[in-house]
Amino acid sequence: MKKIILTIILSIPSFGMSQSDCIRIYEKGLYFAQNNQIDSAYVKFKELQESVPKNDTLYEHAIWYNTLTASHIEQNARNNEKFDISLKYGLKALEAIRKGRFMFDEQFAKREYFMMKNITVSHFGLGNFEEGKKWKAKMYKAKKDSLLPEGLDEYFNFDFFKIGDKNVWGYEWFAELPENRFSSSFTKVVYYVYSTNPDGSDKDQLYRLHVLMFHGDTKKFDYVLTKRMETGKDEFSGTLYQYTYKEDIDYKKLQKDVKDIVSGNMKSMEEYLEEKKKEKKKGE
Repeated sequence: MKKIILTIILSIPSFGMSQSDCIRIYEKGLYFAQNNQIDSAYVKFKELQESVPKNDTLYEHAIWYNTLTASHIEQNARNNEKFDISLKYGLKALEAIRKGRFMFDEQFAKREYFMMKNITVSHFGLGNFEEGKKWKAKMYKAKKDSLLPEGLDEYFNFDFFKIGDKNVWGYEWFAELPENRFSSSFTKVVYYVYSTNPDGSDKDQLYRLHVLMFHGDTKKFDYVLTKRMETGKDEFSGTLYQYTYKEDIDYKKLQKDVKDIVSGNMKSMEEYLEEKKKEKKKGE
Protein backbone atom coordinates (compact mmCIF):
# COMPACT_ATOMS: atom_id res chain seq x y z
CA MET A 1 0.00 0.00 0.00
CA LYS A 2 2.77 2.40 0.83
CA LYS A 3 4.80 3.56 -2.12
CA ILE A 4 8.27 2.07 -1.69
CA ILE A 5 11.08 3.96 -3.36
CA LEU A 6 14.07 1.80 -4.18
CA THR A 7 17.34 3.64 -3.77
CA ILE A 8 20.42 1.96 -5.14
CA ILE A 9 23.58 3.34 -3.58
CA LEU A 10 26.04 3.33 -6.41
CA SER A 11 29.61 3.37 -5.26
CA ILE A 12 32.45 1.20 -6.47
CA PRO A 13 34.04 -0.54 -3.44
CA SER A 14 37.68 -1.43 -3.30
CA PHE A 15 38.51 -5.07 -3.77
CA GLY A 16 41.51 -7.04 -4.80
CA MET A 17 40.47 -8.29 -8.23
CA SER A 18 42.71 -9.16 -11.15
CA GLN A 19 40.05 -10.52 -13.51
CA SER A 20 39.53 -7.51 -15.70
CA ASP A 21 36.56 -9.05 -17.50
CA CYS A 22 34.58 -9.39 -14.26
CA ILE A 23 35.47 -5.85 -13.27
CA ARG A 24 34.22 -4.56 -16.62
CA ILE A 25 30.94 -6.46 -16.21
CA TYR A 26 30.56 -4.98 -12.71
CA GLU A 27 31.26 -1.44 -13.86
CA LYS A 28 28.91 -1.84 -16.82
CA GLY A 29 26.15 -2.94 -14.42
CA LEU A 30 26.76 0.15 -12.26
CA TYR A 31 26.66 2.37 -15.36
CA PHE A 32 23.27 1.00 -16.38
CA ALA A 33 21.94 1.39 -12.83
CA GLN A 34 23.18 5.00 -12.62
CA ASN A 35 21.30 5.73 -15.85
CA ASN A 36 18.11 4.07 -14.60
CA GLN A 37 18.42 1.20 -17.08
CA ILE A 38 17.55 -1.32 -14.41
CA ASP A 39 16.72 -4.20 -16.75
CA SER A 40 20.15 -3.96 -18.38
CA ALA A 41 21.80 -3.55 -14.98
CA TYR A 42 20.15 -6.75 -13.77
CA VAL A 43 21.45 -8.66 -16.79
CA LYS A 44 25.00 -7.54 -16.05
CA PHE A 45 24.87 -8.30 -12.34
CA LYS A 46 23.37 -11.70 -13.08
CA GLU A 47 26.16 -12.32 -15.58
CA LEU A 48 28.69 -11.27 -12.98
CA GLN A 49 27.20 -13.60 -10.37
CA GLU A 50 27.51 -16.52 -12.77
CA SER A 51 31.08 -15.61 -13.78
CA VAL A 52 32.92 -14.75 -10.59
CA PRO A 53 34.06 -17.46 -8.12
CA LYS A 54 31.93 -17.70 -4.98
CA ASN A 55 34.93 -17.21 -2.73
CA ASP A 56 35.76 -13.88 -4.36
CA THR A 57 34.68 -10.66 -2.65
CA LEU A 58 33.11 -9.49 -5.91
CA TYR A 59 30.58 -12.34 -5.66
CA GLU A 60 28.94 -10.61 -2.68
CA HIS A 61 28.54 -7.41 -4.70
CA ALA A 62 26.99 -9.41 -7.53
CA ILE A 63 24.42 -10.95 -5.15
CA TRP A 64 23.68 -7.55 -3.55
CA TYR A 65 23.00 -5.71 -6.79
CA ASN A 66 21.31 -8.71 -8.35
CA THR A 67 18.82 -8.62 -5.46
CA LEU A 68 18.25 -4.86 -5.70
CA THR A 69 17.75 -4.73 -9.44
CA ALA A 70 15.50 -7.81 -9.60
CA SER A 71 13.44 -6.43 -6.69
CA HIS A 72 13.07 -3.09 -8.44
CA ILE A 73 11.82 -4.71 -11.65
CA GLU A 74 9.47 -6.96 -9.65
CA GLN A 75 7.94 -4.07 -7.72
CA ASN A 76 7.45 -1.86 -10.75
CA ALA A 77 5.77 -4.69 -12.70
CA ARG A 78 3.53 -5.68 -9.78
CA ASN A 79 2.35 -2.11 -9.19
CA ASN A 80 1.42 -1.95 -12.88
CA GLU A 81 -0.38 -5.32 -12.85
CA LYS A 82 2.22 -6.94 -15.11
CA PHE A 83 2.06 -10.01 -12.94
CA ASP A 84 3.81 -12.37 -15.34
CA ILE A 85 6.89 -10.14 -15.15
CA SER A 86 6.61 -9.52 -11.40
CA LEU A 87 6.36 -13.26 -10.76
CA LYS A 88 9.39 -13.98 -12.93
CA TYR A 89 11.57 -11.39 -11.20
CA GLY A 90 10.10 -12.08 -7.78
CA LEU A 91 11.38 -15.64 -8.04
CA LYS A 92 14.76 -14.40 -9.30
CA ALA A 93 15.00 -11.91 -6.43
CA LEU A 94 14.04 -14.59 -3.90
CA GLU A 95 16.77 -16.86 -5.24
CA ALA A 96 19.35 -14.07 -4.84
CA ILE A 97 18.10 -13.18 -1.35
CA ARG A 98 18.43 -16.76 -0.19
CA LYS A 99 21.99 -16.88 -1.49
CA GLY A 100 22.85 -13.62 0.25
CA ARG A 101 21.04 -13.97 3.57
CA PHE A 102 24.14 -15.46 5.22
CA MET A 103 26.49 -12.89 3.63
CA PHE A 104 24.77 -9.73 4.81
CA ASP A 105 22.97 -8.41 7.87
CA GLU A 106 19.65 -9.41 9.39
CA GLN A 107 17.78 -6.68 7.50
CA PHE A 108 18.82 -8.23 4.19
CA ALA A 109 17.65 -11.67 5.33
CA LYS A 110 14.19 -10.26 6.15
CA ARG A 111 13.73 -9.47 2.46
CA GLU A 112 12.98 -13.16 1.92
CA TYR A 113 9.54 -12.99 3.52
CA PHE A 114 8.59 -9.69 1.93
CA MET A 115 9.45 -11.19 -1.45
CA MET A 116 7.41 -14.30 -0.63
CA LYS A 117 4.30 -12.19 -0.06
CA ASN A 118 5.04 -10.31 -3.31
CA ILE A 119 5.14 -13.62 -5.16
CA THR A 120 1.79 -14.49 -3.58
CA VAL A 121 0.34 -11.22 -4.93
CA SER A 122 1.62 -12.05 -8.42
CA HIS A 123 0.00 -15.48 -8.38
CA PHE A 124 -3.34 -14.02 -7.28
CA GLY A 125 -2.99 -11.34 -9.94
CA LEU A 126 -2.51 -14.02 -12.58
CA GLY A 127 -5.48 -16.00 -11.31
CA ASN A 128 -3.19 -18.80 -10.06
CA PHE A 129 -5.26 -19.17 -6.88
CA GLU A 130 -4.13 -22.67 -5.94
CA GLU A 131 -0.47 -21.74 -6.39
CA GLY A 132 -1.08 -18.52 -4.47
CA LYS A 133 -2.54 -20.53 -1.58
CA LYS A 134 0.66 -22.59 -1.49
CA TRP A 135 2.71 -19.42 -1.03
CA LYS A 136 0.29 -18.21 1.61
CA ALA A 137 0.87 -21.53 3.39
CA LYS A 138 4.61 -20.75 3.40
CA MET A 139 3.84 -17.46 5.16
CA TYR A 140 1.73 -19.29 7.77
CA LYS A 141 4.58 -21.77 8.33
CA ALA A 142 7.03 -18.91 8.84
CA LYS A 143 4.56 -17.34 11.28
CA LYS A 144 4.31 -20.60 13.22
CA ASP A 145 8.11 -20.81 13.36
CA SER A 146 8.35 -17.16 14.54
CA LEU A 147 10.43 -16.19 11.51
CA LEU A 148 8.39 -13.28 10.16
CA PRO A 149 9.84 -9.77 10.60
CA GLU A 150 7.91 -6.82 11.98
CA GLY A 151 5.43 -5.64 9.39
CA LEU A 152 4.51 -9.19 8.37
CA ASP A 153 4.05 -10.88 11.73
CA GLU A 154 0.32 -10.11 12.07
CA TYR A 155 -0.96 -9.78 8.50
CA PHE A 156 0.32 -9.61 4.94
CA ASN A 157 -0.66 -8.32 1.50
CA PHE A 158 -1.73 -11.16 -0.79
CA ASP A 159 -3.72 -9.47 -3.57
CA PHE A 160 -3.67 -6.25 -5.60
CA PHE A 161 -5.52 -4.98 -8.64
CA LYS A 162 -6.82 -1.79 -10.24
CA ILE A 163 -10.43 -1.09 -11.10
CA GLY A 164 -10.75 2.08 -13.19
CA ASP A 165 -9.23 4.89 -11.13
CA LYS A 166 -9.10 2.82 -7.93
CA ASN A 167 -6.39 0.70 -6.33
CA VAL A 168 -7.51 -2.35 -4.37
CA TRP A 169 -5.24 -4.07 -1.84
CA GLY A 170 -6.08 -7.40 -0.18
CA TYR A 171 -4.60 -8.18 3.26
CA GLU A 172 -4.96 -11.34 5.31
CA TRP A 173 -4.63 -11.82 9.08
CA PHE A 174 -2.98 -14.94 10.51
CA ALA A 175 -5.48 -15.37 13.35
CA GLU A 176 -7.90 -18.28 13.03
CA LEU A 177 -11.62 -18.46 13.72
CA PRO A 178 -12.33 -18.68 17.47
CA GLU A 179 -14.37 -21.62 18.76
CA ASN A 180 -16.79 -19.24 20.45
CA ARG A 181 -18.26 -17.19 17.60
CA PHE A 182 -19.74 -14.72 20.09
CA SER A 183 -16.50 -14.11 21.98
CA SER A 184 -15.17 -11.33 19.76
CA SER A 185 -15.40 -9.60 16.41
CA PHE A 186 -12.98 -11.16 13.96
CA THR A 187 -11.78 -10.09 10.53
CA LYS A 188 -9.83 -12.55 8.37
CA VAL A 189 -9.34 -10.50 5.19
CA VAL A 190 -9.64 -6.81 4.35
CA TYR A 191 -9.68 -5.28 0.87
CA TYR A 192 -8.73 -1.58 1.02
CA VAL A 193 -10.10 0.56 -1.80
CA TYR A 194 -8.17 3.75 -2.67
CA SER A 195 -8.65 6.61 -5.05
CA THR A 196 -5.50 7.34 -7.07
CA ASN A 197 -3.15 10.17 -7.90
CA PRO A 198 -2.34 10.98 -11.56
CA ASP A 199 0.70 8.67 -11.35
CA GLY A 200 -1.50 5.75 -10.24
CA SER A 201 -0.37 5.73 -6.60
CA ASP A 202 -2.77 5.61 -3.65
CA LYS A 203 -4.51 8.87 -2.74
CA ASP A 204 -7.40 8.50 -0.28
CA GLN A 205 -8.86 5.37 1.29
CA LEU A 206 -12.51 5.27 0.17
CA TYR A 207 -13.74 2.19 1.98
CA ARG A 208 -12.82 -1.26 3.23
CA LEU A 209 -14.39 -4.63 2.49
CA HIS A 210 -14.02 -6.92 5.52
CA VAL A 211 -14.35 -10.68 5.38
CA LEU A 212 -15.89 -10.73 8.83
CA MET A 213 -16.66 -13.69 11.06
CA PHE A 214 -20.39 -14.36 11.17
CA HIS A 215 -21.72 -14.26 14.72
CA GLY A 216 -24.08 -17.18 14.44
CA ASP A 217 -24.35 -20.95 14.43
CA THR A 218 -25.23 -21.52 10.79
CA LYS A 219 -23.24 -24.21 9.04
CA LYS A 220 -23.77 -22.68 5.63
CA PHE A 221 -21.04 -20.07 5.97
CA ASP A 222 -18.42 -18.71 8.39
CA TYR A 223 -17.68 -15.25 7.03
CA VAL A 224 -19.76 -12.45 5.57
CA LEU A 225 -18.53 -9.44 3.61
CA THR A 226 -18.98 -6.06 5.29
CA LYS A 227 -18.42 -2.62 3.77
CA ARG A 228 -16.99 0.13 5.96
CA MET A 229 -16.68 3.67 4.68
CA GLU A 230 -13.74 6.04 5.02
CA THR A 231 -13.82 9.08 2.71
CA GLY A 232 -16.35 7.73 0.20
CA LYS A 233 -19.72 9.51 0.28
CA ASP A 234 -23.29 8.61 -0.57
CA GLU A 235 -22.52 4.91 -0.69
CA PHE A 236 -23.96 1.93 1.18
CA SER A 237 -22.12 0.88 4.31
CA GLY A 238 -22.98 -2.28 6.21
CA THR A 239 -23.15 -6.07 6.01
CA LEU A 240 -23.46 -7.56 2.53
CA TYR A 241 -25.27 -10.83 3.16
CA GLN A 242 -25.16 -11.45 -0.58
CA TYR A 243 -21.50 -12.41 -0.16
CA THR A 244 -20.62 -15.21 2.25
CA TYR A 245 -17.69 -17.62 2.58
CA LYS A 246 -16.73 -20.83 4.34
CA GLU A 247 -13.72 -21.09 6.64
CA ASP A 248 -11.66 -22.41 3.72
CA ILE A 249 -12.23 -19.25 1.71
CA ASP A 250 -12.79 -19.57 -2.04
CA TYR A 251 -10.33 -16.84 -3.05
CA LYS A 252 -11.32 -16.93 -6.69
CA LYS A 253 -14.91 -16.15 -5.72
CA LEU A 254 -13.81 -13.56 -3.16
CA GLN A 255 -11.67 -11.69 -5.67
CA LYS A 256 -14.50 -11.72 -8.22
CA ASP A 257 -16.98 -10.48 -5.60
CA VAL A 258 -14.69 -7.61 -4.63
CA LYS A 259 -14.10 -6.67 -8.26
CA ASP A 260 -17.85 -6.65 -8.90
CA ILE A 261 -18.51 -4.43 -5.89
CA VAL A 262 -15.75 -1.96 -6.71
CA SER A 263 -16.91 -1.88 -10.33
CA GLY A 264 -20.41 -0.94 -9.21
CA ASN A 265 -21.90 -4.32 -10.14
CA MET A 266 -22.79 -5.34 -6.60
CA LYS A 267 -25.39 -8.08 -6.39
CA SER A 268 -28.63 -6.75 -4.89
CA MET A 269 -30.44 -8.43 -2.01
CA GLU A 270 -33.33 -9.14 -4.39
CA GLU A 271 -30.98 -11.03 -6.73
CA TYR A 272 -29.47 -12.87 -3.78
CA LEU A 273 -32.86 -13.97 -2.45
CA GLU A 274 -33.96 -15.03 -5.92
CA GLU A 275 -30.83 -17.19 -6.29
CA LYS A 276 -31.56 -18.79 -2.93
CA LYS A 277 -35.11 -19.60 -4.01
CA LYS A 278 -33.81 -21.29 -7.16
CA GLU A 279 -31.25 -23.27 -5.16
CA LYS A 280 -33.98 -24.40 -2.78
CA LYS A 281 -36.23 -25.54 -5.62
CA LYS A 282 -33.39 -27.54 -7.18
CA GLY A 283 -32.82 -29.28 -3.88
CA GLU A 284 -36.47 -30.29 -3.50
